[in-house]
Amino acid sequence: MTTRYRVEYALKTHRRDQLIEWIKGLLAVPFVLHSQPTVIYQNHSEGLQTIAADTHQRYAEIMLDVENLIADHIHHEAASLPGKSKLKLLVPSVGSFFTALHLQDAFNYQDERRFISRRRFVAPSFNDIRLTLNSAQLLGLVRTSSVELLTFDGDVTLYDDGKNLTPSNPVIPRILRLLQQGRKVGIVTAAGYEDAPKYYERLYGLLDAVFESGDLSSEQKAGIVVMGGESNFLFRFDESKDCRLSYVPREEWLLDEMTAWREDDIKELLDLAENALRTCKDALNLPAAVLRKDRAVGVYPVNGVRINRELLEETVLVVQNTVERSAVGARLPFCAFNGGNDVFVDIGDKSWGVRACQRYFNGIDPGKTLHIGDQFLSAGANDFKARLASTTAWIASPAETVDLLDELEAAVNSSS
Repeated sequence: MTTRYRVEYALKTHRRDQLIEWIKGLLAVPFVLHSQPTVIYQNHSEGLQTIAADTHQRYAEIMLDVENLIADHIHHEAASLPGKSKLKLLVPSVGSFFTALHLQDAFNYQDERRFISRRRFVAPSFNDIRLTLNSAQLLGLVRTSSVELLTFDGDVTLYDDGKNLTPSNPVIPRILRLLQQGRKVGIVTAAGYEDAPKYYERLYGLLDAVFESGDLSSEQKAGIVVMGGESNFLFRFDESKDCRLSYVPREEWLLDEMTAWREDDIKELLDLAENALRTCKDALNLPAAVLRKDRAVGVYPVNGVRINRELLEETVLVVQNTVERSAVGARLPFCAFNGGNDVFVDIGDKSWGVRACQRYFNGIDPGKTLHIGDQFLSAGANDFKARLASTTAWIASPAETVDLLDELEAAVNSSS
């Protein structure tokens, strides 16, 4: 029984999003009933168009039903009845929504681009639904409020894993456009450097572009910040610095709850995490070294080797479980995550980082904040907790970030 539990939960559940999997299951029924895989494309083009139209209608109806369930879930939470909504009963892990999700309109938009209804052999996929949810969230932001703050993960979101944000990156003109529109931008990264020049090395293409832009006022340029170590180090844009950034003292942005984090608790948690990491390093024979920082501890590969995903995930789950079961883990928030080729444990998490950015920019509402990242699985993924602080968009590559920002711009223009 123990072995079955570990296989079904530890190796599978943490790599799934239960809401997406549930929607995927709903769409599987009309796919099976209406896909007609035996119909040949060339000889039955008119019939296939009819089938596609019928399938599209079925999919869209399901999306509208889910949209209404989410609206009901939001209503129950607003009425201080969390856990009583039908959606919560169907998907127990579902969290809060800060805006409505216009799923039917979003599906119509994605279906035109991904031809979901026309497919006869490939059912609606995880990525189809993920992108539909992203589009629905953008529509919810634009139609019900506005987007005042966008926060971004770094690796895989703004630039390729382990790379830098270079001047040729197509996301740069999109971020400059956001700043020019008066929106605020925060880069909330796991990179836990205490010195501004190190962030400049990673982000120099964007920071130099902001500095050199003649279309941005000084006030607009001040609308970009970098939050490092998930929620531990804040830097503001500074035209007077060669590295374009200056350190913001913690007392200027710490949330009230964060002021209660005691230094002895931080040391105790990091000591516990470090011991667990060293145990995994020895037990799994990881070709890695341990690195201790002011607010983080982790293991990283030596000599340029790649550590396989299963060992990284095992390490994350062991460390997370160890710290969660401790007394200090109950007192102090932390984040254990798989960085792609390393594992780190940070004090705090991105929900605190996003909330700190909101506070720094004079208290921006969660329903007017969009966090864009690539790691939203329930364990070992450091963007997951951002869902507690803002609306979110789950992307899979820097190219998707570019597409999402263009989609946001089009949605804003069409609503105005």
